[in-house]
Amino acid sequence: MSALKTLYRSDFALWSTEQAAALRAAARDGANHQLDWENLAEEIESLGISQRSALKSQIGRIIEHLLKLENSPAANPRRGWIGSVLDARSEIERVLEDSPSLKNEVSTAIGAETRRVFRKVIADRRDYGELDPNALARIGSTSYTEDQILGDWLPAECEPQR
Repeated sequence: MSALKTLYRSDFALWSTEQAAALRAAARDGANHQLDWENLAEEIESLGISQRSALKSQIGRIIEHLLKLENSPAANPRRGWIGSVLDARSEIERVLEDSPSLKNEVSTAIGAETRRVFRKVIADRRDYGELDPNALARIGSTSYTEDQILGDWLPAECEPQR
């Protein structure tokens, strides 16, 4: 089996990046095939981008629900938040199985998604009347490690806060 076919099967995101670069190089080198080189390269590249987007989306989902578990006194949605965290972790496992090179992007994605999710969680807590200065400070000072996001970690107390 060729190295490209092996890469396609073992790391789709990396394969799509390399194939897009190869198409662009062929276009620059003047290959005379009647192909829309640039748009082909963009479409192939977008396949890998969708894998990255899925990874970031699931990381954001985990952060959102971990923050809510740690900072919301609400009792009823807690089971759903825990289920959502577990489901998102499974989705990330699938993405990383298909594209292991994306594992190198997890820490960066956690930082970026944390900033995005803070705004959403703060707005949600405000809408439910759960945002006092202490809650705002707790949310703003929270950070998660890669192990907490991808592993089995849940907040120690998944009981409603009083």
